[in-house]
Amino acid sequence: MGIVFEGGVCLGADTRATGGSEVADKNCEKIHYLADNIFCCGAGTAADTEKTTEMIASQLELHRMNTGMQPRVVTAVTLLKRMLYKYQGHVSAALVLGGCDLNGPHLYDIYPHGSTSKLPYVTMGSGSLAAMSIFETGWKEGMNEAEAIEVRTRESAAGLLKQQCTTC
Repeated sequence: MGIVFEGGVCLGADTRATGGSEVADKNCEKIHYLADNIFCCGAGTAADTEKTTEMIASQLELHRMNTGMQPRVVTAVTLLKRMLYKYQGHVSAALVLGGCDLNGPHLYDIYPHGSTSKLPYVTMGSGSLAAMSIFETGWKEGMNEAEAIEVRTRESAAGLLKQQCTTC
């Protein structure tokens, strides 16, 4: 899940990897580093989200070294959507991407077929419907970081949520 606040973006993800109704791993990292200013949460097949984000992080680092500037968030979104579209949903990676660049904070959801949307709050994965109801009642324009973390934390179950906040 992710939420935009005044001057930044806050992402959160649980730590459970499931296979059907069974918990396969209780300590799975679902927040992935893409660049110093961009992070991504993954839902779907854990191996697919891990390798997809590793490949894009590598491309963004090459872009940073060539240009001498931090990549824009839209650059990461474009690279991800092109890669996922190319595989037509066979790569099971549903992603919530957030970051800050010279144009401010940005939050996108990226589906396994490569479609994207830019929203002020996003949920993805098996708990997304319950989380969305909390965001719809708790989100407001111009929130500060503490308010965004409080709304996002309200959604977490049993303290299993890990977070990454990026400010502009």
